[in-house]
Amino acid sequence: MMLSQISAAAVWPLWRDSVRRQVTYQPLPKRQAVQLWHKARRFERQTRRPGRQDGAIGRNGLAVLHALLFDFLNYATGRLDPAQATIARAANIAERSVRRGLVKLKAAGVLNWLRRCIEDKDDLGRFRLRQESNAYAILPASQWRGFYDQAEAPRPHPTAWGAVPPLPELTDQAAADRAQGGSYAMQLALLEADPGDKVAAALVRLGRLIPE
Repeated sequence: MMLSQISAAAVWPLWRDSVRRQVTYQPLPKRQAVQLWHKARRFERQTRRPGRQDGAIGRNGLAVLHALLFDFLNYATGRLDPAQATIARAANIAERSVRRGLVKLKAAGVLNWLRRCIEDKDDLGRFRLRQESNAYAILPASQWRGFYDQAEAPRPHPTAWGAVPPLPELTDQAAADRAQGGSYAMQLALLEADPGDKVAAALVRLGRLIPE
């Protein structure tokens, strides 16, 4: 559904459904914002059909979402209320493309917003309502329509390789071999197994001299 146009016959030039109530924002840490961005890119790939350029979010939607998450979002308070012209400059796209991107984001369940207006006075001091920028909210991925999240890789078991030291029986056997010289003698015997290997023969001769 396209954004409704401002009516020229209206008493005050306001968007439909504009409200004057206070907006409550929810904080969104930057780490979670980064995770949402990567999920949005994955969502776009999941929903892109062969022969089509855009998926559920579209190129304009991704550009708008990137600007909202990393140019305008206050991670501590969650405040997010840039004007469409400001989004267009940050995303390096036209305002018409911003509006198309916003529509795609809302239809996909990624973004929602509240139209706002405030009390003001005109040049003659008369009361009027003045349109404010929208208050945006990035919705969790669980509310995105058609998005399925990839399961996280399971954590390795504590007994997995690299989590524990070598087995005691192996280290004890290696120490016993070194004490008896068995391991050293075995290595020399392996080298002597190939009489045609001149390098191995030289190493055997050198090894025979070391114990002496």
